[in-house]
Amino acid sequence: MEIKTLEFKDEKLYLIDQRKLPNSFEIFVCETYKDVDFAIKDMVVRGAPAIGASGAYGVVLGAKEYKDLEKKDFLEKMEEILEVLNSSRPTAVNLMWGIKRMRNVIEENKELSPKEIYEKLKEEGNKIAKEDVEINKTMGEYGNTLIPEKATILTHCNAGALATVGYGTALGVIRSAFYSGKDIFVYADETRPRLQGAKLTSWELVKEEIPCKLIPDSVAATLIRDGKIDLIVVGADRIATNGDTANKIGTFMLSVVAKAYNVPIYIAAPISTIDFDIETGEEIVIEERDDEEVTHIQGKRIAPEGVKVYNPAFDVTPNENITAIITEKGIIKPPFKENILKLRP
Repeated sequence: MEIKTLEFKDEKLYLIDQRKLPNSFEIFVCETYKDVDFAIKDMVVRGAPAIGASGAYGVVLGAKEYKDLEKKDFLEKMEEILEVLNSSRPTAVNLMWGIKRMRNVIEENKELSPKEIYEKLKEEGNKIAKEDVEINKTMGEYGNTLIPEKATILTHCNAGALATVGYGTALGVIRSAFYSGKDIFVYADETRPRLQGAKLTSWELVKEEIPCKLIPDSVAATLIRDGKIDLIVVGADRIATNGDTANKIGTFMLSVVAKAYNVPIYIAAPISTIDFDIETGEEIVIEERDDEEVTHIQGKRIAPEGVKVYNPAFDVTPNENITAIITEKGIIKPPFKENILKLRP
């Protein structure tokens, strides 16, 4: 089943509205860069690679809006747009990576007219989207080599097609194993507080008829202890050059239990998720989100008025808890820093 998380056509960006899944399938249409900024902040679109591609298309929509200005005014407006989109969400480095690519296109084509720069930006946005799907499929092939026959796999959050332009990172590895004929089974953490596992990962798995069960987050440790999990595969939002990895909150906790019971944990992420400008996970900014994500479910309050909330969206798993990192360039094993730096673009 092909899932198009995002598609640019008719000078608009069409996004699957992930806030509405699995109860309804709706498309959110972005006509301006401000629509894209909102979509990223409100998690209409989420997942590091999908955010990166959406941010790039946001720059395209900004250029479309202002391409009739004089070049000086156009370039000033584009700088504003780049800054707005670059700060839509702070943790996923793919967003900054995508915006940087678009900034480079503008810098390299300053001698052209605004309309010509717009066309160049559109070409780059389309290139980023196409590359993402190809990268994920290659990553899936590498990751499949780590999946034994009859494996029971645990995954956390959603690192599937919905987190990318298409196919997926961690779920792309699982897809590749399933499509290759391996008899696998998947446990999907519900992933509180936004329930990406319950709403999105389980939706993808059921749609593709991959054998699975949805579990509360707190069940994972029991399954690992009881020898029911062969391996864990998750995605990433930012990876430091030493291999420390920021992913959805709860990943660190899984890694501690996995290490205690000798269960391998693999990170599946494209090279664009590696931040070559930071050395360790201590430098990663962790986004804190609204209290209502914890105190409410689908708009209904479940916690008492006045209770204080700590709601980090991500945590950092230290490199010593990670077995390997699966990328489109191959599988990175320890020593992580030495092997990651070999892949610096």
